[in-house]
Amino acid sequence: QVQLVESGGGLVQAGGSLRLSCAASGRTLGAYVMGWFRQAEGKERDSVAGITWSGGSTYYADSVKGRFTISRDKAKNVMYLQMNSLKPEDTAAYYCAAGRGWETTFRSSYWGQGTQVTVSS
Repeated sequence: QVQLVESGGGLVQAGGSLRLSCAASGRTLGAYVMGWFRQAEGKERDSVAGITWSGGSTYYADSVKGRFTISRDKAKNVMYLQMNSLKPEDTAAYYCAAGRGWETTFRSSYWGQGTQVTVSS
């Protein structure tokens, strides 16, 4: 089992920044791909970014490329999402996940409870 706990969400003005954290506990993450997803009200959950826990390879949704950065601290067992130049359309509940696969083939085995990000215009 892997437990994931997100933090760092909040209210920010357009153009501002936030850093989300996902603290992981339980079994080792070495074989997992970790991902950030978001779900706006009334919409489906979409992939935002992913990273291989072991090697640190990354991918991003086109909508966040150049603005968001995913990273992980293996010593602390924490994954981050640095979000810059935030836009109102980034408003959503953000979830972290651990699973297998890459980009469109990613399938999560574990989810966090989510953290809300609200970007005001």
